[in-house]
Amino acid sequence: MGLAPAVRLRDEEAPPRREVFLAQFGLMPFWAKDPTVARRTYNARSETADTKPNFRDAWRRGHRCIIPAECLYLPRYDETGKATRWQLSRTDGAPMGIAGLWSLGWSHNGAPVPSFAMLTVNAEEHSLLRTFHRPEDEKRMVVILPESDYEKWLNCPAEAMQGMMTRYPAASLTAEPAPGAPARLTAI
Repeated sequence: MGLAPAVRLRDEEAPPRREVFLAQFGLMPFWAKDPTVARRTYNARSETADTKPNFRDAWRRGHRCIIPAECLYLPRYDETGKATRWQLSRTDGAPMGIAGLWSLGWSHNGAPVPSFAMLTVNAEEHSLLRTFHRPEDEKRMVVILPESDYEKWLNCPAEAMQGMMTRYPAASLTAEPAPGAPARLTAI
């Protein structure tokens, strides 16, 4: 997977505090020696990210980021079990800011590589997102932050992060079939 933009706070106190950085999609914990671990860490379950080895260091250190995206692509299954790719976006057309965790991992040649994972929540009760993924699988959705919470997410202490793991309102999202459509990212 290539690099994608994300937004985090810089360590320095001087403004501007936000910075855009390019990172690998799929979190690479600092201790991982095998870069293929990133293929299994695109998403982090918000309920367990603070305890799972791949994510707990980033969670505890407050390595939060916002991943900008115009849209997401999800599989939707019909009654025969056949999947169709659907595009999910905001109804107002604005980009989404997805809550994420970032880490500085290591590439196959030993060079440092920033990486990130998107945080998810249960979507069983979400009127739109519960219709996606395999019927027998737990329904999950990424945490889409309202713009008014961007600074709060980037600045909140680790013990307050769990309180920001909420479902974005179904009425503010739209979904439509998008077979073969390319993924797109947009900066916020």
